[in-house]
Amino acid sequence: MLETSARLLRLLSLLQTPRDWTGTELADRLGVSARTVRNDVDKLRELGYPVLATRGPAGGYRLGAGAAMPPLLLDDDEAVAVAVGLRTAAGGAVAGIEDAALRALAKLEQVLPSRLRSRVGTLQSVITPVPPVAGSLVDPDVLTAIATACRSRERLRFSYLSHDGTASEREAEPYQLVNWGRRWYLVAFDIRRDDWRTFRVDRVSVRTPGGGRFTPRPLPSDDLATWVSRRVAFAGWRYRARVTVLAPADTVLARIGQYVGTVTAVDDGTCVLDTGSDNLETLAVYLGMLGYEFRVESPPELAGHLRELAGRYQRAVT
Repeated sequence: MLETSARLLRLLSLLQTPRDWTGTELADRLGVSARTVRNDVDKLRELGYPVLATRGPAGGYRLGAGAAMPPLLLDDDEAVAVAVGLRTAAGGAVAGIEDAALRALAKLEQVLPSRLRSRVGTLQSVITPVPPVAGSLVDPDVLTAIATACRSRERLRFSYLSHDGTASEREAEPYQLVNWGRRWYLVAFDIRRDDWRTFRVDRVSVRTPGGGRFTPRPLPSDDLATWVSRRVAFAGWRYRARVTVLAPADTVLARIGQYVGTVTAVDDGTCVLDTGSDNLETLAVYLGMLGYEFRVESPPELAGHLRELAGRYQRAVT
């Protein structure tokens, strides 16, 4: 039988799992009687941990929210995951959490066994974080306000700054936050524009009060991450191009990735690629790297850049 103090820690660890435990389950896990479990639960309550209990066949024990943060008891994989997550958060795109993340990481690493410190160190030694884009840090209060509105299905009123610096007042039904790279995006239904929109959270200034509760609509896609990434990419391009590629659609999509553009099958051996870039010369280079024959449908200026690039390559080997 475990010593009382060790058993209490083990019991606390089990209760931190987001589920209800019956007295019999806890007794089996701890190797004690149901009576001992009840006594241990009482001791945890005396120490300030709000252990909630429900009666009946479907009843059980679970840990409720208290006035203070209880000690977290983590297994090896959980500890490594938390350490790596804190290191990532310390260099992330949410303003003001860097110091808190580093403090929490220092506390965790201080008590990690040497075998786990080695695992965390190995992972961190091969991870190179990309610094946040200037001006793209997200206010954590804004992020929290949006997340709360999404969860409670309450309309948001906010000022939004477009990419060209134009400010506009918006009212929208918020549904989901999507984190893509170093930026956060809100997927919402814009009431005044009667359409789905994506909003960069670092450009949002939330107004209070909100607009009241709303009835959820069907989402624009089952895969919001892909939906957002494609909309963001298309919206950010200065030039858009349509190219017929003499290769199967699946092959081309696997080559370019789903965030570079959309690929539409024409037949078994041909597809149409809709893509873009801020620079036509760069786009010409990327198309040349596809590895397949292709034909430019639009814009006409892209064909001129391809001819110039082809001539440059030809001169380089003559």
